[in-house]
Amino acid sequence: MVSRELIARSCICCAGNNLEKSPAVLMPFVALRVFGHEPVEITAEWGLRDLRQGMAYTLCNSLQCQDCGALFLDYRFTDEQMAALYHNYRDEVYTAQRTRFEPGFAKTREHFDHRAAYLDEVEAWLSKRLPQAPAVLDWGGDTGINSLFRHGNRLLDIYDISGVELVPGAAMVSLEQAYQNHYDLVTCSQVLEHVAFPADLVTQMLPALKANTLLYLEVPSEALMRAHPGSKALAPLKRHWHEHVNFFTEASIRRMLENAGLEVMDTLALEVDLGWIQGEVLGFLARRQ
Repeated sequence: MVSRELIARSCICCAGNNLEKSPAVLMPFVALRVFGHEPVEITAEWGLRDLRQGMAYTLCNSLQCQDCGALFLDYRFTDEQMAALYHNYRDEVYTAQRTRFEPGFAKTREHFDHRAAYLDEVEAWLSKRLPQAPAVLDWGGDTGINSLFRHGNRLLDIYDISGVELVPGAAMVSLEQAYQNHYDLVTCSQVLEHVAFPADLVTQMLPALKANTLLYLEVPSEALMRAHPGSKALAPLKRHWHEHVNFFTEASIRRMLENAGLEVMDTLALEVDLGWIQGEVLGFLARRQ
């Protein structure tokens, strides 16, 4: 079982204990939302005889599992800290706070109001395994703007902690409702890289997976991982952490799903253009064994 320690000492995917560690910085926006930390400048007026003067930021560590290759932040945020980080995600207050530390974010923010074009390719890849109008549960689906089968479904439910307003046609459901309803497809896209305990999240989804329900998981194929395929010496190269606190390999996702009693049926690697950045996503289609 993967540990729920707030400073990770085992792998978040496979629970292995063979980790490489290297110091890093938690980016100021995340440190503010999660811990209430502001960067400070240590000056002579502080009177700290044994510390060097200069800017001080929230420190952390980069950890990489030497078994499955997962790379991740050592801090594992509590539920309350996660709620603080993602409360009213990308609204005016969130955007103002983030822009104070990251002036370019305001321009990037505009792209989140539009549906990602690559989702048509994902739907085409999935559709041959699904009914013509599937019942879909989007776990962590935010507003629903990027929910798979947003159009042409017979049901689109969203389970999400952010509390944002949903797009027309989508319905917010509680955990209990998600477990009671029957879905053809449960999706969890661009979520696992954000959460403190991704293996726990996969386990939490299991009651929503009936005998013939398919699960589609999607994560970014991070640029650092693509630049060094198969490397397990990435901890010293990851010097800062932001909202994506987990960088996955295909092997790490497979181990996590298998440990949860799920069978990986197929995988998808897709190059994507999100408007402000080009990248790649990894998709995993799974079902109960």
